[in-house]
Amino acid sequence: MKIVKQVLGIDVAQKELVVCFGTINEHFEASLIAHETFVNSKAGFGQLSKWVKNLSVEDVPPRYIMEATGVYHENLAYYLHDHDMDTSIVLPNKISNYARSLDVKTVTDKTASRAIAMFGLERRLDNWIPPKGIYGALKQLGRERGQLLDERTVIKNQLHAKNAGAKPSRKEIKRAEIRLALLEEQEKEIKEELADLIKQDPEVKEIVLLICSISGIGLITAASILGETNGFEHTSNRRQLTSYAGFDIKEKQSGTSVKGKPKISKRGNKYLRKAMHMPSSSAIKHDPTFRAIYERVFAKTGIKMKGIVAVQRRLLEMCYIIFKKQEQYIKDYSKIKEQPEATAEILT
Repeated sequence: MKIVKQVLGIDVAQKELVVCFGTINEHFEASLIAHETFVNSKAGFGQLSKWVKNLSVEDVPPRYIMEATGVYHENLAYYLHDHDMDTSIVLPNKISNYARSLDVKTVTDKTASRAIAMFGLERRLDNWIPPKGIYGALKQLGRERGQLLDERTVIKNQLHAKNAGAKPSRKEIKRAEIRLALLEEQEKEIKEELADLIKQDPEVKEIVLLICSISGIGLITAASILGETNGFEHTSNRRQLTSYAGFDIKEKQSGTSVKGKPKISKRGNKYLRKAMHMPSSSAIKHDPTFRAIYERVFAKTGIKMKGIVAVQRRLLEMCYIIFKKQEQYIKDYSKIKEQPEATAEILT
């Protein structure tokens, strides 16, 4: 019987790839043919390619499908792209929602790969495109800066505890202060590197200035958003973007007896969510539109954090809208606010 489609569902972990190979025949009958596990390394990628070649028919290119989970899938994605393999990277929530429709009772790496394979057999998916060079650099710098800030917070807390002790060690405190100064210097270097990188690309510079016209959004946040979304490369609407960031709402309800509180899924890019944290506070304080969103949600739920998260989600959506329209955000229909001017000075 003639095969018309071949896919590989790949569940990616740090050290291994759990793979399921599936096909559809000319009568549109789907079959899961084989399972295998490979090491998540270049050697393992080569073994995977040989395994697929032995299983697949020559005239139907197989499609490799994986979830966008952390960074562990990236080496495989680049390997497949460099070897002209059809590759698709899917948002995790899409796979998890689809898996629930399969009524899978036990979730393992093997069942996850099966769900990904079935999803690929039933859907028409686009090819993954590697990030534009500058967006990849922005993402790496943004994540490095985030790590430095986390380390700085830890050392600041340690310094506070040491200074509050009954008999603080001056040498120990001095060493911590030196580490803190080093982290602050490195964080400053990253900021300058980000600004220089953006200056070198007129198109990206213009996009950053537009995004920075939104209340609360500055150069660092704009760079993080563009880096983590690859310049909104795979985003076709606001719902898709908020889902990718993990801001989509998850509800648990069954009949009249089971009803959980709605909450964001957090099944998405944690770096995007983290990037929206500080801007939301500024937007609530200085922009009537975002303050109204916060107050409405807070009045309804009585939970401040839900109001803040609602603003974070709306800020991210606004970044996408500004990007698509290529128009500056105007707060309360007034003149352009101060922040984009400050950012323009940095990028001059």
